[in-house]
Amino acid sequence: MTRIGLYPGSFDPVTYGHIDIAKRALALVDRLVIAVGTHHDKQSLFSPDERVAMVIDALRPVADEAGAEIDVTVYDTLTVTAAIEFDADVIIRGLRDAGDFDYEMQMAGMNASMVPSVETVFLASSPETRYIAASFVRQIAAMGGDVSAFVPPPVAVALRRKFSA
Repeated sequence: MTRIGLYPGSFDPVTYGHIDIAKRALALVDRLVIAVGTHHDKQSLFSPDERVAMVIDALRPVADEAGAEIDVTVYDTLTVTAAIEFDADVIIRGLRDAGDFDYEMQMAGMNASMVPSVETVFLASSPETRYIAASFVRQIAAMGGDVSAFVPPPVAVALRRKFSA
């Protein structure tokens, strides 16, 4: 039986924190669907296609090393709807701090009420990446700061291009 995990997020941009969670999720599932979310009320820096390309570039080597399968897709539905669509057994969520925990517990409860067959699994961020937030990365990049400690090199280049235009 193939265990399928859904790892949803905005990935705007993908960071070393996202990679950390994905790497550890790949140890728990046979196939990981990375679902790049689009939200109608949220303005993203990168287009969905740009985010998908960055996620593939960042996570394909991680999946190859783990001997696991990844798919990267865009979704604009409820996360539990996407989980059903991709036959996911679990939704993977990363937690950086207590604030994330409180929000994610509420979301997991709502999701479980709607689709009890899909479990939410929380993975605590590693100490090395716990402080990384894509919103901070965007802010640092927008102000001309060096983001190379927080994102893979191609993402840092994409951020420099985005803010130099």
